[in-house]
Amino acid sequence: MASAAVEIVREIAAVGAADLAAAAEPLRADCLRLARKVSLLSHLVAEIAEAGPAALEGDAAAWLRELVRALEAARRFVALGRAPPPAAGASDQDTIGNNTAVQFKYVTWQLQAALTNLPHSCFQISDEVQEEVDLVRAQLKREMDKKGAIDVNIFRKVHDILVQIDNAGSQSQQHHDQPEPSQTNKFSKDHLELQNVVLLLSEISGLSKSDMAKMTSEIIEGLENVGPPDSPKPANVDTQSNDETKGSSEKVKKPDSVTIPEDFRCPISLELMRDPVIVSTGQTYERAFIQRWIDCGNRTCPKTQQKLQNLTLTPNYVLRSLILQWCEEKGIEPPSRSKNDGSSLEVGGDRLAIETLVRNLSSTSLDERKSAAAEIRSLAKKSTDNRILLAESSAIPALVKLLSSKDLKTQEHAVTALLNLSIYDQNKELIVVAGAIVPIIQVLRTGSMEARENAAAAIFSLSLIDDNKIMIGSTPGAIEALVELLQSGSSRGRKDAATALFNLCIYQANKVRAVRAGILAPLIQMLQDSSRNGAIDEALTILSVLVSHHECKIAISKAHAIPFLIDLLRSGQARNKENAAAILLALCKKDAENLACIGRLGAQIPLTELSKTGTDRAKRKATSLLEHLSKLQVL
Repeated sequence: MASAAVEIVREIAAVGAADLAAAAEPLRADCLRLARKVSLLSHLVAEIAEAGPAALEGDAAAWLRELVRALEAARRFVALGRAPPPAAGASDQDTIGNNTAVQFKYVTWQLQAALTNLPHSCFQISDEVQEEVDLVRAQLKREMDKKGAIDVNIFRKVHDILVQIDNAGSQSQQHHDQPEPSQTNKFSKDHLELQNVVLLLSEISGLSKSDMAKMTSEIIEGLENVGPPDSPKPANVDTQSNDETKGSSEKVKKPDSVTIPEDFRCPISLELMRDPVIVSTGQTYERAFIQRWIDCGNRTCPKTQQKLQNLTLTPNYVLRSLILQWCEEKGIEPPSRSKNDGSSLEVGGDRLAIETLVRNLSSTSLDERKSAAAEIRSLAKKSTDNRILLAESSAIPALVKLLSSKDLKTQEHAVTALLNLSIYDQNKELIVVAGAIVPIIQVLRTGSMEARENAAAAIFSLSLIDDNKIMIGSTPGAIEALVELLQSGSSRGRKDAATALFNLCIYQANKVRAVRAGILAPLIQMLQDSSRNGAIDEALTILSVLVSHHECKIAISKAHAIPFLIDLLRSGQARNKENAAAILLALCKKDAENLACIGRLGAQIPLTELSKTGTDRAKRKATSLLEHLSKLQVL
């Protein structure tokens, strides 16, 4: 059973954009996202397989069967995207789309349920793999929330019956009565929608036709008082009456019906923020409104009237999380983009011009492709409005194709355009789904220096999404290419590489990958580089992340970083002294050899000075190190 799970995950993970070229949207995007999530489970199923037959008994065996059922359903769903699309009219296409949406929800729910029920006591799951599982489970939950309302009672009932059939085995299946011709037609009109949902879920679960009819009867009896799913509607069901009554039965409150906390309102629009960002003065605004303020030539903070030191807009993830949590607690609809929020362009000349540019990205003329990529690069840099409209016009897949262009300038324009588009958070997922990671890494390795710099910056931007950290880190050559740029790139290239590596190394498994890729050599060199502003700070920041992993901690010690860290205690800036002390403390905890080393190198004097004059954090770290040293001397 464990080997079956490994094989299914491997098969789904191998599915790429080219395999789904014939699939219509949104089926194609759903299949790609599902394949990405399943691919992140490869380490989980590998560890389960390594546990051996002795670990796969009782609860563990039952859970593994549940996981395999979910993976088999995922494989069937991905197969829908790989199959040639049926010839169908517009109305039939809508029907097929609604049907696959129902099946996608069930597959997502089933995978999420299986991962939630993972019996940790039965398997020795490593911390890194557990982190991957938690991220996939959270991503599946977000996928469920994004896809709208569902009736999970039906999902649970279908799942429970599947478990019964699975437990009964093939022998019981042979004794199922074949359904009478009238059996599948005996349901009342009120049950037709429910019947169709059950049939769709049975199909994606690989159930026989005889069991489908039996299951439908059981579920209708068990859910007699439970209404059918609200959205999306399955095939051949008239939705008009539901649409007419939806407004009157809607229970979700609007933000206007409750008092919005002042901190959750944009100071410009006074509306609940959906995409809050921080400007250089520390004030937070709705991204679309502050971007428009800047685009109009303003260079002051609207609220404080202070001059903006830079035009960087930093996402305020903490506030956004608090807003979403508040919306959930109050039972109100989360803020969504509306026509008058200042974030949508007028349909007209701008849209037509952008659609023309996007078409030119696929022109047979190299000059037209290059020119279009350059103009899209510029447009994507200017405003959130443009980033949204370019994505809606399918610029992202066309730009991804241009990453493989043999013309270096076209390649540079394409990767920079994708970097600029990724500033808008919702575009990050679209870029990854379009298969951009591997070609961006190729540009990082072989492009012009400016293209390599912007490729590193694009990797940093995309890695702000947690599950992208895993995907990028596990892509062959990604971390190695960043380390190479860190070591031999331009000044800006080294800075972009350092930022990307720091963000990727927040994820545990990437720390080891970075050390094995040779990151410590350029970091030690940076500790000695006083000529480049920020080089020492960047090196210390990355080391402070790496040192939390045991294998990396050993490698840092072997790389002879300790003498350079002690030098920084003596002559570094306040922030560098603080970080150096923190790294030394981590290296010396439960390591008498490292502790003795810093004692021999004369760390006691600068540590004593730091414990009196440093920042609050530096004082704590220095004091703790001095206490460890005094205990060592007593021993």
